[in-house]
Amino acid sequence: MNLPKLAVSLLTKRNMSSSDLQAFARNSKKILGAALNYMDVVRERNAPLPKTPVVFLKPSTSLIEEGKDIVIPKVFTKVAHEVELGVVISKHCKNVSAADAFSYVGGYCLALDMTAQCDLGEARKNGLPWSMGKGFDTSTPVSRLIRAEELGDPHNLPLWLKVNGKMIQEGNTSDLIFNVADLISYCSKYMTLEPNDIILTGTPKNALPIKDGDVIEAGIGNLINMKFKCKNEM
Repeated sequence: MNLPKLAVSLLTKRNMSSSDLQAFARNSKKILGAALNYMDVVRERNAPLPKTPVVFLKPSTSLIEEGKDIVIPKVFTKVAHEVELGVVISKHCKNVSAADAFSYVGGYCLALDMTAQCDLGEARKNGLPWSMGKGFDTSTPVSRLIRAEELGDPHNLPLWLKVNGKMIQEGNTSDLIFNVADLISYCSKYMTLEPNDIILTGTPKNALPIKDGDVIEAGIGNLINMKFKCKNEM
């Protein structure tokens, strides 16, 4: 049966929007991260409050799931952990309002935004892109998909991270400067968000360097936790 191009396009988008997102980490095309999005970080740095979200891109090749290791690249001397709430997009999303944003959320995940602070410091100072310091292989470990009804209120979630059993990062998503709806709406003004795309919402304070042999464990309260080993690139 021959269908008009518009009909085919609409059917494709409908099928994608209802697709199974359980394999989002393997099917994601892009990851957008929000920087400087926790009030405790702004206060700690005595930084001005951002007027709009500060957003960067990470490639899908940075994604890993439990069972794989975080690999510290040879080219970096200082790689740090950042625990975050991730938002998984369910359908094509362009120029949406904050009021409509949650209809594009297919679920959530716990995520780490591993960051080469040695590279990022120089990039910030010189006004250069963050791509290398944020987008290296294994820099985005994620959990399984968390359904919206399982998660509850995304703006009142306790995040925590331990290194070798010691609590390092603790925060709550109630401290977000730009919330989930704000971030989806803002990002969709500039680029189309697609099914399985991920938005990282930012990290609380105490993002500290890791080293070869460290074990990172992170969680959202008692709802979910994940664990990753860190090792140097061979």
